[in-house]
Amino acid sequence: MSQTMPQGITVLGSTGSIGQSTLEVLALHPERFRVIALCARQDHYRMLAQCRTHQPEFAVMVDRDAAETLRRALRAEGLPTVVLTGRSALIEMACHPDVAVVMAAIVGAAGLPPTLAAAQAGKRVLLANKEALVMSGPLFMQAVADSGSALLPVDSEHNAIFQSLPADFSRGLAASGVERILLTASGGPFRERAPDTLGAVTPEEACRHPNWVMGRKISVDSATMMNKGLEMIEACWLFHAEPAQIDIVIHPQSVVHSLVSYVDGSVLAQLGNADMRTPIAHALAWPERIRSGVPALDLVRAGRLDFEAPDPQRFPCIALAYAAMQARGTAPALLNAANEMAVEAFLQRQIPFTSIPEAVDACLQAVPLTAADSLEAVFAADASARAWVGDWLQSRRV
Repeated sequence: MSQTMPQGITVLGSTGSIGQSTLEVLALHPERFRVIALCARQDHYRMLAQCRTHQPEFAVMVDRDAAETLRRALRAEGLPTVVLTGRSALIEMACHPDVAVVMAAIVGAAGLPPTLAAAQAGKRVLLANKEALVMSGPLFMQAVADSGSALLPVDSEHNAIFQSLPADFSRGLAASGVERILLTASGGPFRERAPDTLGAVTPEEACRHPNWVMGRKISVDSATMMNKGLEMIEACWLFHAEPAQIDIVIHPQSVVHSLVSYVDGSVLAQLGNADMRTPIAHALAWPERIRSGVPALDLVRAGRLDFEAPDPQRFPCIALAYAAMQARGTAPALLNAANEMAVEAFLQRQIPFTSIPEAVDACLQAVPLTAADSLEAVFAADASARAWVGDWLQSRRV
């Protein structure tokens, strides 16, 4: 059924790769969607170009200097977009009364407050921010239930699982005839690299993903496969699953985006070209289908499809994520924060690649767990983990 009026949309993280892909899909459907707000941290150059093209009512720059620069540039070009600044403006635009859909694509813990606010406000939330569920899974899912918000996963793997599950999966996987979820992973750039050589990995090598063009942080997470551990945690909340019901499977071609195994022996999968516009278009229009700009998959050209189990020696971050999800409480928030700190230290060449899981493991063992029963508790755990890893990094410099 076509919309009589275009739906208003806020894009949180519009200057990042997911945000840019979202705007490409939106441009194909001006009759369905109207951009109310574009939000980013400080890339005022790209934001100015996006304002020219998409004419949003509002543009949010978290960085105040970037906001002022953007404001002057828009005024000079006679563009009417109103510029807001600060993190509170992200929440304001996520809850704006003219907004029906919020694309949550801000990377890291900074994306949690506006994404949670969108869920509490009953918006359709297109979730590309892993941290919202990793850090605050119980809180976030309760907000969705209380408000009647529609939560649509945008990560290619979670979107594939969503497409492959029965419509009634919320009553429980076993009750829906589901045996297991198979979460696929490319294996990143070091899938075949000898584990004893990983200590010499450079940031440039870690960011050279074989299949996807992504930001530096998520590229490193793919190289350690922490991204897949975080996705497992996210999948537990999204699909009412236990960690033991989710298997991670390496699939280097990134053609099969994930699979669902049923008790009758059937295995359903979603396949497609490695292009984020496909899951974005699916989430934007669900339960309808719209053009994404992505060509159909040519299976003959794709050729072979390989699958293998991840090597726990090469990818210790996977086991850390499973352990954190089993522990529940603030353990996933600690895992996420410690990983963010360690990845940044690696990118700054302060620690070797192999010290990323070392730092996360040490933090999980050292920082006490509490209940993740409020946003304050979640952010307190986040701050504790960052402080602990900061001290750990400092001790290694002495």
